[in-house]
Amino acid sequence: MPDPILDIRGLEKTYKGGVQALKGVDLTIRRGEIFALLGPNGAGKTTLIGATCGLVNATGGTIEAFGLDTRKHWREVRSRIGLVPQELATDMFDKVIRQIRYSRGMFGLAPDEARIEEVLRSLSLWDKRDAAIRELSGGMKRRVMIAKALAHDPELLFLDEPTAGVDVELRRDMWRQIDALRARGTTIILTTHYIEEAQEMADRVGVINKGEILLVDDKDAIMAKLGSTEAHFTLDSALAEVPAPLSGYAVHLEDEGKRLVYRGGDGTGAGKREVAELACLLVQQQIAFNGIETRESTLEDIFVGLLEDRQEVAA
Repeated sequence: MPDPILDIRGLEKTYKGGVQALKGVDLTIRRGEIFALLGPNGAGKTTLIGATCGLVNATGGTIEAFGLDTRKHWREVRSRIGLVPQELATDMFDKVIRQIRYSRGMFGLAPDEARIEEVLRSLSLWDKRDAAIRELSGGMKRRVMIAKALAHDPELLFLDEPTAGVDVELRRDMWRQIDALRARGTTIILTTHYIEEAQEMADRVGVINKGEILLVDDKDAIMAKLGSTEAHFTLDSALAEVPAPLSGYAVHLEDEGKRLVYRGGDGTGAGKREVAELACLLVQQQIAFNGIETRESTLEDIFVGLLEDRQEVAA
């Protein structure tokens, strides 16, 4: 495997007052991937990004970006990182194009009007280039923040809740833009509350809660290990108990014996096969049913389950 673009080891952050936002976080980001970091409010996502970008002073651990210690080489590291923060931090009275030019010059790069035009066009902002930022909609302001982060052509891009407050159409348009950035070779770390964003876009997913990383793996591997299938068979007549031929499956009765419920399998398709087998067994046993409802678990189900399991352990 090639050298990682970001390598975090034992990262800790304790704020004044004793709040520990990060607790020995280990995280490695592969060059060229889209990595989604999921977690509830207060989980430590923004603190982790801030520490990597030099905005937060860590109280322990190390961060290496591009093979460089971020403490010793902070200026060079920061020049190669782009950040789109949650807050809309920019001069709202300035014109769009002037803010993008300013962001590029802030990192010591020579003016490049062709590149600035390319960035603005890619985010559907070219027609708004001479507009004051305060005149734009919330979604367009968010695009301006992304354009500012891209103005100096970063190798590593952090997107902290990039689609917060935008409508579904704009959100999907931003997904396409992010995918285009990845195609250019940009490594992207995305934090989000929208689980469908991670499921749609990410190569790998990490889950953080209360300053601790609970899980990091390829998205498909997570679905294979932790995914499941749920099926409800609506029966014509109530059953007093699960018939013996079905007892080897993960089934139980609900609704006073009128519904047979299956929960099992994994993300590899085993659950679907078992549901088909159960349907055949019901026919063989002459147990009539008039409906089947099936549902595959999503990344959101897995995410919620992990948090609930951790809360039960803590209790």
